[in-house]
Amino acid sequence: MLDAKSPDDLLKMDDVLKLSGLEFMQGILEGRLPAPPISRVMGYRLHAVDAGRVVFRGTPEFDVTNPMGTVHGGWYGTLLDSAMACAVMTGVPRGSAYTTLEYKINILRSIPLGTEIDCVGVVDHVGRSTGVAHGEIRGVSDGKLYATGSTTCMVMNLATKS
Repeated sequence: MLDAKSPDDLLKMDDVLKLSGLEFMQGILEGRLPAPPISRVMGYRLHAVDAGRVVFRGTPEFDVTNPMGTVHGGWYGTLLDSAMACAVMTGVPRGSAYTTLEYKINILRSIPLGTEIDCVGVVDHVGRSTGVAHGEIRGVSDGKLYATGSTTCMVMNLATKS
């Protein structure tokens, strides 16, 4: 996976808009385009991309714990936001981009440190102006459901009109 170490390493918006959202996400998965820096910081990576579905895989370690030593809720939220919003991205046409308007998560149980998880985002709808998706975090080896979420994203047509 291509690792961005500075803002200059990221794709410029003009170049992003030349790709469909699915092409963009596949480029990250294949290592042709840089992965989001937050994935390195938070300990997860893009694992699978299909139209309407994205999987991130990660393992929470000590650096993402709260003062009680358990996985911070922000880690669950960051992964679910990433997976659900990137699932929406797979449905965005060339010339458009998206941003998260809101998301909600439900943490069902604590993820033990060192447990490898998959965070799956699945599209419910992508239209001209909005995208809706849901997601879940499950243990890779135990299949346990650790958290669920839902999101609404704004889809923006940014193509220049000539």
